Amino acid sequence: MSSYHHGNLREALVQAAVVLGREKGPDGIVLREVARRAGVSHNAAYRHFADRDELVREVARVGLDELSAAMQARVKRVRVTDPVARARRRLRETGKAYVDYAIAEPGLFATAFSVVALGELDGPYEHLSAALDECLAVGFLPPEKRDGAELSCWAGVHGFSMLYGTGPLSEAPKKERDADLDRLLDRIDDSLRG
Repeated sequence: MSSYHHGNLREALVQAAVVLGREKGPDGIVLREVARRAGVSHNAAYRHFADRDELVREVARVGLDELSAAMQARVKRVRVTDPVARARRRLRETGKAYVDYAIAEPGLFATAFSVVALGELDGPYEHLSAALDECLAVGFLPPEKRDGAELSCWAGVHGFSMLYGTGPLSEAPKKERDADLDRLLDRIDDSLRG
């Protein structure tokens, strides 16, 4: 346990809670344990957070920010010059980054989606919307298929993430998981094509 001595106690509590979220998911974030890890009394923690839910929301924000950054980084690495191929690849990389993060950070991923509402998913949801808008702009995605496309794409990769992250397929070899993800992303690509 590292003791808190001075500085920003709220941030120290959030960071301790993030560690617990990574280790145990949202159910593992307990205010008393967060305070203990930060080296303060649980009463001190309650001066910064009204309740456990407020703290879990802070941890969820960290997870969503990390997921958003991972998606953005993958999209930026796309170097395809053909506009249609580039748009399709960026959408695909958005999905891959989502799944990769969920597999690499199952506790924080679960925490991120345990308490947030759709309106709070600004980063990851905006990246998906931007990728779909780009597919529309280059003529790959027809206008009549654009409305609601986020939901089908998101449901596909989120469901996949749950199955392979902590669900019944979590023990599948990486090679098999990657091949299955490619097939899923191919189906999404096919469904969006004009």
